[in-house]
Amino acid sequence: MLLTALAGTLLAALLPAHLATAAPAPESPAGVRQSATYRNPVTADTVDTFPDPALLRGKDGNWYAYGTQNPVFQSKGETGERMLPILKSADMTHWEYAGEVFTPATQPAWHNGSRLWAPDIRYTNGIYTLYYSVPGKDTVGVATAPTPTGPWTDRGAVLPTPSGCATGNIDQAQFTDVGGQPYLYWGSYDTICVAKMNGDRTRIEGPVTEVAQGRRMEGAFVVRRGGFYYLFYSDAGCCDGAFSGYQVKVGRATSPTGPFRDDEGVDLMAPTSKGGIVVGAGSGWAGPGHNALQTDLSGQDWLVYHGIPATDPDLDRFPGLDRQLSRRPMLIDRLDWIDGWPVVRAGAGPSEGVQRAPVTTWAVGSTFNGGSLSGWRAEGSGTDGWVPATEQDPGGFVTHTGSATGPAYLVSESKAPARLRAEADLRVTSASGAAGLLVGYVDPDNYVVAWLDKDRNALVTDVRVNGVSAGERVSALPSGYQWSAWRNVAVEVRGTHLTVEVSADRLRDAVATQERTLPAAAARAGKAGIATRGTGAAADNVGAAQLYTPVTSRVPDPQPGARLPAYSDDFDGSALSPAWSWVRGPASGTSVGAGALSWPTQSAELYLGNNTASVLTRPAPQGDYVVETKLRFAPGTSNQQAGLVLYGNDDQYLKLVHAVLPVSHHPGAVTHVTEFAREGARPTTSPPLPVAYGPMFGGPTADTLWLRLSCHRDGTSGAHEVRAATSTDGSHWAWTGAWTLPDEGPLRIGLVSLNTAGATAHFDYVHTYRVR
Repeated sequence: MLLTALAGTLLAALLPAHLATAAPAPESPAGVRQSATYRNPVTADTVDTFPDPALLRGKDGNWYAYGTQNPVFQSKGETGERMLPILKSADMTHWEYAGEVFTPATQPAWHNGSRLWAPDIRYTNGIYTLYYSVPGKDTVGVATAPTPTGPWTDRGAVLPTPSGCATGNIDQAQFTDVGGQPYLYWGSYDTICVAKMNGDRTRIEGPVTEVAQGRRMEGAFVVRRGGFYYLFYSDAGCCDGAFSGYQVKVGRATSPTGPFRDDEGVDLMAPTSKGGIVVGAGSGWAGPGHNALQTDLSGQDWLVYHGIPATDPDLDRFPGLDRQLSRRPMLIDRLDWIDGWPVVRAGAGPSEGVQRAPVTTWAVGSTFNGGSLSGWRAEGSGTDGWVPATEQDPGGFVTHTGSATGPAYLVSESKAPARLRAEADLRVTSASGAAGLLVGYVDPDNYVVAWLDKDRNALVTDVRVNGVSAGERVSALPSGYQWSAWRNVAVEVRGTHLTVEVSADRLRDAVATQERTLPAAAARAGKAGIATRGTGAAADNVGAAQLYTPVTSRVPDPQPGARLPAYSDDFDGSALSPAWSWVRGPASGTSVGAGALSWPTQSAELYLGNNTASVLTRPAPQGDYVVETKLRFAPGTSNQQAGLVLYGNDDQYLKLVHAVLPVSHHPGAVTHVTEFAREGARPTTSPPLPVAYGPMFGGPTADTLWLRLSCHRDGTSGAHEVRAATSTDGSHWAWTGAWTLPDEGPLRIGLVSLNTAGATAHFDYVHTYRVR
């Protein structure tokens, strides 16, 4: 398996051998179980399916996941659905069922009984805010709760009618910008829009902006990193079992309202498919998509998404639902940022075997849920003022109630690493004062602190070495900042580089950030902890862990090696080589000359039961190979297409074409796509559906386009595993995920030019190579 082999190579480099069979680590001071390894799907032992997952770390120190309404307990004999089910975990890999947002008895009447999809969860101003899609009303709803599991109070529809977006009004995600301005992204089939939100984040307001457009584009999720806004989304089909072409892509911008561009500089509003592929299908997983993002305690980002098990893709039908549902459990995988672009596992695709688990325990730290300050020591002023406390949502936390003439410190008895990520949830309930996160603490004269300073309404960092300050840095907090609500302060120290983020919910949407260079003497191992000035400061979930080591290089994509002349053609003559043969041909108007094969598009199909189009084929070599063509093609009418095929028969083939498709919600508009499609026997379903067709969409198109198919025959499963790539310059390639076909006979290399007459495809060559 191409992707599986790459994944295994990468895992071997990252995962010490003894971790493959290691037992779970003992409970940390934070009371959280840490597993050394995990396997996807992480929800396998909890629920049967969990589509469109969103993830958040609650103020009690646990992680909570929220999913689309689905029959999550079919294997336990339950035929109904749970409305926006909720899962709970201490370590992001072992989950337990924790309830649902609505039940049939509590579902708001304004839904008119609609199914509820695609939750997005945020913590804002002391409450949990959950956005959800109401497809039956073509809108987005919002509910709030005091804890991650409720009780939930519905707040109505977020969008007006009409919404101002020419799209399906679902698949929403909230984002808060630096400075505190909230936004909502939403859309589906085939447009994504954004608008500002009101102060309590329950309604959009102001102009609506289209920021992305593409065939079946949906599932937006936005984060800010390194000065860019990254818009993650999915395209192609989400929910057609093993034939789902969903994959996660990304574009970035310098503004939350765009323009967003992919990694080739293509505007996400351009009428073409896009690159920036974050994760595509592997041999074991179809349709990976509809993602969220989560950060572990080491600072490593993880993509949270669903995938369809290729060998068990369908749920059972149940009364009241008019179609088959795909099985879509929750997956998590490491998200690497390489050269400014996010990609799952350095490009190795969805994981199928044992993986290193997220870091969910600190080297030093506590959630204070045990009601004890064991492992902590008070220093500085007012040492007797630190006391544990409890509330409904955070559980245990610590507060400073005494009077202090100077800063008061509560520090770990053990040292944290020099290269670290430290976090604390902080708040200030008094009229003035400050709460801070300490790292590199040696004594009251030597430390680094990130203050939330109420008197200055600012994030303030200070570095002390031998009692001398290296200078305070002040970054304004948003106007109207609610000091009584918990805010997460995260500090990372890598060498002498310090970064600080202030956010509500750790979802890479900081409202204030700061970077500075530390004096060498301050970049040291030391204690971690919290600090306060004045009264009313409180802290929770305080700890530090070794900072993650970033992956900086992608795993290699398939590369052509030696050319195979017997399986290649430069079309240098005046007629086709006898190595080629026709299925339903020769096609009218086809000619060879001037170093190209010219072929007018046919008004004919190669699709399910309608197999009228011609296919030009020749034998493929034994073993693994890459086949490539250079296509000059400027179609202008919907459904014209031309490109490469690997052809077994009319009901078993893989196709990579430049195609033109209509755009939903924009009558008459079309978009150009690189369509990588599979047709073949569907895995067992009830009732039987023997043949299916599923596309995924690759990188951007151009009038001159290079197409590649990399074919590998898996010796274990006996399947052909094929990846596709496209290029607009012949040098830089956008690789998709993989399709597989059972080995029911040899696949032949082929070309097609079909669907709607009126354009002409020019193939400059067909080259076949061994894989390097």
